[in-house]
Amino acid sequence: MMYRHIATSEAGFVQQLAVGYVNHGYWFYVTGCVPDHKQPDLIDQKLIEKYDIAVSKWTRARRKRQGLANVHYLRHAEFFVLIATKGTHRIFEEERTVIRDVRRQPIRFAGYSIGYKRGTDGKWHASVRIHPVEYKLLKDYCLELATRRSVIELAEEFQRLPFEPYAPVRRQLLCILRAVNKARTRAGFVAVDHAALRLRRRPAPPFATRQQRVA
Repeated sequence: MMYRHIATSEAGFVQQLAVGYVNHGYWFYVTGCVPDHKQPDLIDQKLIEKYDIAVSKWTRARRKRQGLANVHYLRHAEFFVLIATKGTHRIFEEERTVIRDVRRQPIRFAGYSIGYKRGTDGKWHASVRIHPVEYKLLKDYCLELATRRSVIELAEEFQRLPFEPYAPVRRQLLCILRAVNKARTRAGFVAVDHAALRLRRRPAPPFATRQQRVA
């Protein structure tokens, strides 16, 4: 069977990983990068075959009932992740020195931190936020511009930010905007309106459509 595993965009990779996998109990992961001198397709094939990943949803359901783990593989450009559910599987032995739990150590990718946390509703969810290091850099950059740019220029800066507004990301962006407006108010400047932020997430098809694959 054809197993779709190549995400066509960073946004699609994050969405598939968080919403499609982490949110459905895939918590144990290994990340890696395809070396420059290796062919990505060959690496894909090797890992998919090694961990018996390209199986039907019925096989996955049967494995779950038997207490066996299921594994998915996802790659964008050179970055890839193997991610598994709890249960028995050779990946836990083969990758025992490097496998991580997303509930304790979020996955870092493209400036995001992808984990599994308790939400404001008290329930556990996949969590997508700006990585703390990236967040500090972004906040410092915006504060540096706060009193040096016009309202229009700052709004354009916020609109160009590459982060999809998942709930934690929205809170982070609003926090940055409040800090920017606090600095502008102290300096006697007009505040930047909240409308400058993109607060609604755009669904990102993670995989190529049939037409795109043919092209």
